Amino acid sequence: MKNIALVVLLGIFPFFSFSQQKSEKEQKHKSIHKFKVNDINGNSFDFSTLAGKKIMIVNTASRCGFTKQFEGLQELYEKYKDSNFVIIGFPSNDFLNQDPGTDKEILEFCTINYGVSFPMMSKVKVTGKKKAPIYKFLTDGKSNGVQSSTVSWNFQKYLIDENGYLVKVINTKTDPLDIEIINWIEGK
Repeated sequence: MKNIALVVLLGIFPFFSFSQQKSEKEQKHKSIHKFKVNDINGNSFDFSTLAGKKIMIVNTASRCGFTKQFEGLQELYEKYKDSNFVIIGFPSNDFLNQDPGTDKEILEFCTINYGVSFPMMSKVKVTGKKKAPIYKFLTDGKSNGVQSSTVSWNFQKYLIDENGYLVKVINTKTDPLDIEIINWIEGK
């Protein structure tokens, strides 16, 4: 009888150990769903409302050589917004003063020139000592559990899964309609 109890305990122990490790990992690495930021209109935006959706976070600028990527971002958003996908734009003036306007001016520019309808947040710092907490999370491998990165320029893209975990960092130069991004959205 003791041998049977021991076999049962040994059979359960690895499962218990695995579950405990997973729980510790989940606690160690934050989900982006824990963040709240201000949107471009000054309202609170809670990332927990995006649970179950794939998210692309992109730092934007109105006067950059890559500003035309707004067209591709908007096209991507229109195509997949009803398929549990969302784009979140964070204007930033961190690179060569390429987005010096106010939130109101930035929103007007994006709407008039590119028809942007995906959620835009209030302008933030994506580099340096005053980096926004959400960008500290995105760029710190210890926090996000995947990789450390540096925002190298405007229109760098961060892909986040349905559970709020970082999946991949996409280069600034990569077009929003790149097949790698589309395949990720479509689950291929």
